[in-house]
Amino acid sequence: MTLATALAGSIDTGDTAWLLAATALVLLMTPGLALFYGGMVRTKSVLNMLMMSFVSIALVTVVWLAAGYSLVFGDDLGGGLIGGLKHAGMAGLGPDAVHGTVPTLLFATFQLTFAIITAALISGAVADRVRFGAWLVFVPVWALLVYVPVAHWVWGPGGWIAAHLGALDFAGGLPVEITSGASGLALCLVIGPRLGFKSEAMRPHNLPMVVLGAGLLWFGWFGFNAGSALGANGLAAAAFLNTLAAGCTGLLGWLFVEQKRDGHPTTLGAASGAVAGLVAITPSCGSVSLLGALVVGLAAGAVCSYAVGWKFKLNYDDSLDVVGVHLVGGVIGTLLIGVFAVTSMTGGPEGLLYGGGLAQLGRQLVAVVAVGAYAFLVTYGIGKLLDRVMGLRASEEEERTGLDLTVHAETAYDHGVLGHGAPVSSSVPSLQKVTSQP
Repeated sequence: MTLATALAGSIDTGDTAWLLAATALVLLMTPGLALFYGGMVRTKSVLNMLMMSFVSIALVTVVWLAAGYSLVFGDDLGGGLIGGLKHAGMAGLGPDAVHGTVPTLLFATFQLTFAIITAALISGAVADRVRFGAWLVFVPVWALLVYVPVAHWVWGPGGWIAAHLGALDFAGGLPVEITSGASGLALCLVIGPRLGFKSEAMRPHNLPMVVLGAGLLWFGWFGFNAGSALGANGLAAAAFLNTLAAGCTGLLGWLFVEQKRDGHPTTLGAASGAVAGLVAITPSCGSVSLLGALVVGLAAGAVCSYAVGWKFKLNYDDSLDVVGVHLVGGVIGTLLIGVFAVTSMTGGPEGLLYGGGLAQLGRQLVAVVAVGAYAFLVTYGIGKLLDRVMGLRASEEEERTGLDLTVHAETAYDHGVLGHGAPVSSSVPSLQKVTSQP
């Protein structure tokens, strides 16, 4: 997808109606992610996990409207690295402004929903142990310093990855999936592993919630990918079908590996496999044929099912597998464009299997390395600075008790007793009194 500023034209009501619906679908993905992540953590921190996603909606929206949109889609300042501040505060963008065939304000809102979920994704890598106050600072700083530049490189007018390198990314493999995955890896290295990592069982506390969250993510992903066509057209239909197909083969690929490796196909595996397939098809849904989409999803489901175990061998605590699913899946989907891209979808570039040689694969590889390295290094720097200034890690006492009670003075489930038999009350002050109990 080329998201450079389009020539002014007239508003098409069909395209606008579809993009309105797609925008709502993508926004729904963040609450879906909250449920997906919330079900995967332990009972004592589920509300904190939900809050980290929900508060990202508010934080990123403020940053995007203030400066983010302009820096991504404003006129390039030179070198394809960043846009200007002409539209800071959405200045000059009224209801009559048009981007292609849709209102510019709608286009800006659609892009905002991408920025929101990218920031929220990172929270899964540091679940159970990050200070909520530090997260409130990290998200807007990260959005401005990491997401905004990468989004300009890929989608902005004159962005170097699209305009100069010629790498393809239809709906966000680079700025969303690889950026969030590499950033998650950096942040979990800064903050360190959870107490009991590799020695205590940390099973998902609510698998039905995980499946519900995955279903909402899948539903919203149609807006994410098909909406990126920016119109109600054949390309949107092809991206829609490719998204469905890759989600299905991702699910099947993960279950196949589980059955062969462990002897049991799991519910968590089915949900994770579907998400892995959807992650991988995100950059490629507008570049590959249906056959290519099936292979992309299958490859992601199989490979990511192994990748989530790397954290135990390499000793980094990516709590909810942001690295194993989003980074690895994003890399797979972005690179396979160089193998399966077809002219009927791209309008030009072809992949290796369709006579395009290694050129496009090389471009995709350069983009993957550049974005992954930038996101990792800058996020690592942000994390180190915040840790030094205000502390990123919750205290040992808070982590053992659970962040729901110690941070939010709430519990997700009322079991009647807490700690050493202290009665549960609906009164927030009385909840706070038992936060010191192990």
